[in-house]
Amino acid sequence: MGQPTVGILHPGSMGAAVAACAATHAAAVLWCEAGRSPASAARAGRFGLTVVPTLRELLDRSDIVISLCPPAAAEGLAHDVAKHRFDGVYLEANAINPERTARIAELFEPAATVVDGGVVGSPPVRGKTPVLYLSGPDAATERIEGLFAGTAVETRTLGTEVGKASALKLSYASFQKTSRVLVALAVGMAREHGVDQELIEVASRRTDSYLSEPQYVAKTAARAWRWGPELEEAADALAAAGLPPEMLRAAASTLARWNDVKDDSELMLTDALDRLAQP
Repeated sequence: MGQPTVGILHPGSMGAAVAACAATHAAAVLWCEAGRSPASAARAGRFGLTVVPTLRELLDRSDIVISLCPPAAAEGLAHDVAKHRFDGVYLEANAINPERTARIAELFEPAATVVDGGVVGSPPVRGKTPVLYLSGPDAATERIEGLFAGTAVETRTLGTEVGKASALKLSYASFQKTSRVLVALAVGMAREHGVDQELIEVASRRTDSYLSEPQYVAKTAARAWRWGPELEEAADALAAAGLPPEMLRAAASTLARWNDVKDDSELMLTDALDRLAQP
């Protein structure tokens, strides 16, 4: 089997960087410009992705399609792809709960093979090496492993059951993202009473505490537009397991107060806390 052609759907900061790694073992990596922003076009160009005018052309040419987009768009995108009777390998790599992943897999049966994926870590640029967890049929997961072999994206396969990779991704996100929201609330409360520096000093005695690094709150605020929907997905997964979802839903609604500072890399801690207190 020769090198596959790969299609990336909605190349955001993670998707474009992951697709660029896939290019190492691909004949070409395609993206569709229809409906995408100038920022997406610039990003795709920076990563050397090949533009095609329509989704149909992307799907007709691609052996493997990677879906990496905001959680809310995942099922709509899958429906669009399934309508075109795509018959290759569909890597569903979004931060969505296992039940949604299973629904997407059913959409494609029997024409295409769905591999469940979950990316843990930052986009693979400037030395970052995220792990792409996979679950699904052996032959298809092996193709994805081969696509990223020797690149900055490390792959680990969890088994043949679609849903396992999504479950692991959301389990980790539940802790990682909610803990940062709690930092924002704790520092905001302490600042209100003039003891924020003392709080950081108390926390810094423990080297494993996010609370000792409150500068991370501004980064959390800039990512809130993505993290909130991801925590809603994780809350759905908790509810499906009979576990209480309220804490994650509350964290998601807290994050929503920062939706208007999407990807603002200049945001300061004080601005983030002010927005949290007075949306």
